[in-house]
Amino acid sequence: MLEPSKKDNPNPSITVDPPKPIRVLMSLMLNRMMDPVRLQKQRDASEAERQKSGAPHRVEYFHQLDDPYSHLSAQKLTELAAAYDIEIVPHLINATGGKNQPYPEDLASYARRDAAAVAPHYNVSFPGNAGTLPRDDDRLLAAQILAAASPADFVDRVAPVSDLLWVGDHSALQALADELGTVNDKEALNRLAEDSALLQKEGHYSGGTFRYAGEWFWGIDRLYHLEARLKERGAHKESAAPVANRPPLDWGATKDTGTITLEVFPSLRSPYTAIIFDKACELADESGVKLVVRPVLPMVMRGVPGTQNKGRYIFSDTKREADAMGVGYGPVYDPIGEPVRRAYSLFPWAASQDKGRELLSAFLDAAFRKAVRIDTDRGMKKVVEAAGLSWKEAKPHLGSDTWKAEVAENQRVMTEDMQLWGVPSFRISGPGSEPDFTAWGQDRLWLVAAEIKKRIAENS
Repeated sequence: MLEPSKKDNPNPSITVDPPKPIRVLMSLMLNRMMDPVRLQKQRDASEAERQKSGAPHRVEYFHQLDDPYSHLSAQKLTELAAAYDIEIVPHLINATGGKNQPYPEDLASYARRDAAAVAPHYNVSFPGNAGTLPRDDDRLLAAQILAAASPADFVDRVAPVSDLLWVGDHSALQALADELGTVNDKEALNRLAEDSALLQKEGHYSGGTFRYAGEWFWGIDRLYHLEARLKERGAHKESAAPVANRPPLDWGATKDTGTITLEVFPSLRSPYTAIIFDKACELADESGVKLVVRPVLPMVMRGVPGTQNKGRYIFSDTKREADAMGVGYGPVYDPIGEPVRRAYSLFPWAASQDKGRELLSAFLDAAFRKAVRIDTDRGMKKVVEAAGLSWKEAKPHLGSDTWKAEVAENQRVMTEDMQLWGVPSFRISGPGSEPDFTAWGQDRLWLVAAEIKKRIAENS
């Protein structure tokens, strides 16, 4: 079971519930951090400093040897170096997530499955479903090979080394080590420790991650943001094609007739949910699949640990994703705690009026695009009326407990049946007895659409 133990969190549903003054302060800090004028000034200052020093456009890359997403990122390094006038500075790291990446064994299992599903759409590969992690001795040998390489050689070697590591071909890996040369065990371990410490010192926690001009880009899914930054700074080589565009949201021209069900598991405090929830609902509408909305509590209200570094990255990354998708995001009023519970107390009643989806959408819009004080009755009234509901009829339901059993069951399904714990999560079922498809993250809606398109075609 993926939920935290009672020992870790005796009352997960009420753990994070700041008083209103603290919520106001938290929201002010978030909005300052995401201020586009401030962000642009930071980028301009970094570029001015680079030009003054005569330094090249320098992109740092943090490779984790047993991370599936690093394996995908590694396969784009040579293309990135060819398409842009940049210096790639590689780092080798151990898993450094800690509280930023809870349930490491479950995350590792999901990451392998997710990487295998995503890889073909980015014209890279992942070896089957890679049912197990690379062996420790192979991982050390791979580290010895890569630690011995110059930065330019690292860029060329990391993908083939990673491939041998993931397929578990020890003989071929040893032959490559004999051919290319290695550092000794101690030097490799020191390199891993030093580079891992650097990642943490600089405020990130994931492998497969790029940094340019102080900005972080996690994995192959965010390379298109990095490419946009490099193009802004004139580092793009003429006639070079994009390296890793985000796959399009394409569900095809044929509509389903309700034989396929799309379940969406949103949270009302999730920035990623806020920018994708309406698009997920529209996907169901336009593709003809049946939509089921199954809200869950925010992760921190379920006792899933996190850190300030993770929070900062998520909120800033969401702004970047929202801008790329052309959807609004910010200003924000953080709804953590009581506002979420108050909104959920209205959900069963709203759903009975066929307005459950509209209520969640209106709440996310108020909290994450309009900074409405949703911790007041005045703010909640705006949400209710924006959903097309009556505030007078809503008030008797406000603060009730009728939502708790349904949300708890949604969380059980998501964590136990689907083996996921983050939001937004998605599940596709049908037609017939076809196995369920699950995915996690706002940056997987295109993959959900691709799966719907495939199932419609197979059922035609």
